[in-house]
This record gives sequence, C-alpha cells and structure tokens, in this order.
Amino acid sequence: MSEKEIIDRLKKIVEPYVQRVEGLQNFQENTDFLNDLEINSANLVDVVLDVEDEFDIEIDNDSLEGMLTVGDAKSIIQNKIKAG
Repeated sequence: MSEKEIIDRLKKIVEPYVQRVEGLQNFQENTDFLNDLEINSANLVDVVLDVEDEFDIEIDNDSLEGMLTVGDAKSIIQNKIKAG
C-alpha cells in the first residue's frame, strides 16, 4: 500500500471529527491532529478505533501516544501492516 493511499484513507477517517476545516484542506504528513485539525482527545480515540478497523491492525497505547501528526499515524500504520 502506497504512502499516498494511506494518507488518503486517513483523511477520510478523520474528516468527521475535524473542527477546523482549513486544516483539512492542507492535509499532509506534518498536519497535527490536535492543533491543525482541532480534533479533541476523546475523538482522537474514535479516530484510532476507525484506523484499526480500516487497516485491520491493532494500535497499542505506546503507539497511540506517539500519534500526533498524519505522518506519525502513517508510520505506525505502515509498521503494523509490515508486522502483521
């Protein structure tokens, strides 16, 4: 699965939770879930659950704490798919 495909799928997952639409228009690896998209921490848990379902992976607490940007999420997803 390409990096672009992962990022495109991530964008679709986070879209319902975004409070700041301008951040979604510039969705890229350095986009910060909390600051750029204003996704609150409760909804970030929902995003993680949706990511797990979408990519058929399990994200542990250590990985969850490191998932602050789109790039972080992409790397975690790639590592989990490879380990899968």
